[in-house]
Amino acid sequence: MPKKKIKKNKSIKKDSGIKSAREKMIGQHIGYRYDVNLLPDYKKLTPFLKKYIEHMGWDDLNWLEDVHMGYENGKPAVFDRNINGWVTTPPKMKLPTNQQDRDMIARELLIKFQMSPNHPLVVLKKAYKKFD
Repeated sequence: MPKKKIKKNKSIKKDSGIKSAREKMIGQHIGYRYDVNLLPDYKKLTPFLKKYIEHMGWDDLNWLEDVHMGYENGKPAVFDRNINGWVTTPPKMKLPTNQQDRDMIARELLIKFQMSPNHPLVVLKKAYKKFD
């Protein structure tokens, strides 16, 4: 009786390199697990961010970890997902050259803007709230 040839499946699974359950669920790698430069350096926290984290009772930056200083029309800015727009830095603000320091400033700028009475969501709340 002749031997049967066994075909080996040489196809590579799309997610073969994905390790964590979360990565498997979303179908992609979580960047900061592999690139230490994407993790915030907690030694560079601004005094405002330290106080904010303590006040909120958090151990880390959590939702702010993916907030970074970018550029909008050539001006340093941070993206606010709530308004789907950029918040630019004050014109006279000098920024450090270190990206980690710039990102900490971006996080502080974002929080302060979101807490500001000038934030667009405050105007919407006043216009559409149902109860006092």
